[in-house]
Amino acid sequence: MKAAVLHEFDHPLSLEDVEVADPAPDEVLVRTVASGVCHTDRTMQFGANPLPLPLVLGHEASGVVEAVGSDVDYVKPGDAVATCASSFCGHCAWCQRGALQHCENKGRSRAEGKDPRLSLRGTPVEPFVGLGGFAELLLVHERTLVKLPPEMPLDKAALLGCAGITGLGAVRHAAKVESGQTVAVIGCGGVGLNVVQGARLVGAARIIAVDRIPQKLTLARALGATDVVDASQVDPVAAVRELTGGAGVDHAIEVVGVEATIEQAFSMLDTMGTCTVVGVARPETHVRIPAVQLLLEKRLQGTKMGSTRFRQDIPLYCRLYLDGRLDLDALLSATMPLSDVNNALDMLDNPVGARTVLTF
Repeated sequence: MKAAVLHEFDHPLSLEDVEVADPAPDEVLVRTVASGVCHTDRTMQFGANPLPLPLVLGHEASGVVEAVGSDVDYVKPGDAVATCASSFCGHCAWCQRGALQHCENKGRSRAEGKDPRLSLRGTPVEPFVGLGGFAELLLVHERTLVKLPPEMPLDKAALLGCAGITGLGAVRHAAKVESGQTVAVIGCGGVGLNVVQGARLVGAARIIAVDRIPQKLTLARALGATDVVDASQVDPVAAVRELTGGAGVDHAIEVVGVEATIEQAFSMLDTMGTCTVVGVARPETHVRIPAVQLLLEKRLQGTKMGSTRFRQDIPLYCRLYLDGRLDLDALLSATMPLSDVNNALDMLDNPVGARTVLTF
């Protein structure tokens, strides 16, 4: 199969003919139909984490099952599926508590000593987070997959496995935004725009979108933001407070992952407000907040992948899309073939759209 392989950090991906093993008893072979290009893939390309090389990036994919291992009974050949990096074992303490995103035994890789799932001229190739979505085929553990409604368009379904579950889940599961509350969303990329939609779906009274790119703010307003703040022109904290009559918001949801925006999000809070950090910060990032503000019962918390239960959440989001209540069409800003993967990754450095999807 053709796959986009990263051989060296901070270098372009190379289109290669990669060998795929036969499915093990608990594995599924999926023919890829669409694969979203996420900023996380870009940061991994630049070596944000010391991942094994060579590496196939991509983690937000959809496709059709081609073959299943002997122990697999959740899916069968011909089923439409989406992938999720929040795989689970079902047995560890975190799975038993319902926090699948923190599972200790994800099964992303084959056991030590087993033949690799992917190889290139005899060299093992690592699929990113056990998925490797920038490839024509995915050989994955069955617990990385969720079945989709047959009528769900697969290019739109690919948007759910990361950006969708993270943004919508941050509202529903982590922040637990209630009807009538006020929400500020800091960062309106693919995940942030789903935060905007999530806040609209749960009935937030006011949704203030904050970004530095006017095109993203226009899209945020179309997806449900009641107000927008161009942080390249004004102090975003002062602007949010002015829009709320000086009080601040009940929820500030940060989707950038840098010190300045996390601190700004906390500063936007009203008394007893909650700042939920969705953005993935670098390990060396530290945040300073005024301790006296904690006396006002303000909270700073994080969430991983929207604290999702993806086998419940993704079918729900598919239904909301099919019923016209969740807009995924507006989030799909461009489609490209696998051969243009490097262009798609380069576009993430100066993004104006929500999500580019590779189509196969």
